[in-house]
Amino acid sequence: MPTAIKFENISKQYRLGLVSTQTLSHDLNRWWKMNIRGKEDPYLKIGEVNDRAHKGTSDYVWALKDINFEVQQGDVLGIIGKNGAGKSTLLKILSKVTAPTTGTIKARGRIASLLEVGTGFHPEMTGRENIFMNGAIMGMSKAEIKRKLDEIVDFSGVERYLDTPVKRYSSGMTVRLGFAIAAHLEPEILVVDEVLAVGDAEFQKKAIGKMQDISKGEGRTVLFVSHNMGAIQQLCKNICVLKNGGVDFIGDVNEGVDLYLKNDNYKINDSLLSQLEKIPIDDNFHLLDLNITQGGEIKDSFFTNRPIELCFKYKVLKDTTALRVGFDLINAKTGTTIFRSFHDDNFVEIKSVNKGNYESVALIPANLFLEGEYILSISIGIHNVKWIINDSLKISLTYHNIDGINRLYFSDYRPGIINPYIHWKNTVL
Repeated sequence: MPTAIKFENISKQYRLGLVSTQTLSHDLNRWWKMNIRGKEDPYLKIGEVNDRAHKGTSDYVWALKDINFEVQQGDVLGIIGKNGAGKSTLLKILSKVTAPTTGTIKARGRIASLLEVGTGFHPEMTGRENIFMNGAIMGMSKAEIKRKLDEIVDFSGVERYLDTPVKRYSSGMTVRLGFAIAAHLEPEILVVDEVLAVGDAEFQKKAIGKMQDISKGEGRTVLFVSHNMGAIQQLCKNICVLKNGGVDFIGDVNEGVDLYLKNDNYKINDSLLSQLEKIPIDDNFHLLDLNITQGGEIKDSFFTNRPIELCFKYKVLKDTTALRVGFDLINAKTGTTIFRSFHDDNFVEIKSVNKGNYESVALIPANLFLEGEYILSISIGIHNVKWIINDSLKISLTYHNIDGINRLYFSDYRPGIINPYIHWKNTVL
């Protein structure tokens, strides 16, 4: 297969802070060094790695640094990484929304991009007018666009609103139409950022099917960014994992997903106590302690045939209505949330919590899970007001199968997400 896209030493540097602060002096210095003295950009030497979790010492940061890889024609490449890893910046450079600081990209054919909801849409124009405008921007003739019009409208499902200004569309309608345009106007390269998360389940299924058709049936190239590991594994054979603006891994999709899910975004390497110390004290709430036990012992590796207890100890700093303490249980392999639970699930009405110290214990029953890796993501907030802790504290769990289901006689593979112990009643008739 010929190469569709080639990234050569792509780097992108940004200056932090207000644009007006000292920008003129920096620009003059850059112009003097580069144009008069013939030297390289003096600010390329002082940039720092893009790690949003830590405070740096320089005003210059590398959003991307020395990106080198190739994408073959007809390949569907998944691009994953934490927020701030450089995924969207890379796609914006490919789509010519912004220019790289250093390096070049060589792409074969037309590129259609869907980087965010409403990309390339004029809000005052109707859906029909935006279809023709987007097609013209991509270099297509009016006859070509007319030939594809019915197919685009049918796929998007917005026929009733086709002659309504796009500013009156919901975000879901906008992304439906945007994806339909990008996918059906025959681009050689289709670039899709996280926007599919806006659509409903039916549309996401259609969109993934269309991307498969584009790559396999038509031999076109797709770059797909998503935090949905299930969609990535379903659609892609190869994956690029970005970390702090650099390529951490490129290769087989399953190996890449495993690497990503094992990094510090999902797996806690520090002690739980040190993680708790990093969580700022909220005006309403302070999490004092958190531990997971099985058989009275604190651990992070468990047997499937015994229950585990998740114990929260916390301080309520002032009387608060609708405080909710809970967690999401996530399949570490796919990133799929299995269930969410809160401490007030048994309450029949919303309660006010008085100032003071509390303990809430969640009992996760035995014989519920398959052997494997899971994530507990702590979710604490005030209902319909704010999150206090959400997606910032994750605990890695490992389940080992020890006679969760009677395997004395049969050793068999059980598909599924959970492994419940179902009571059967057997009668001789």
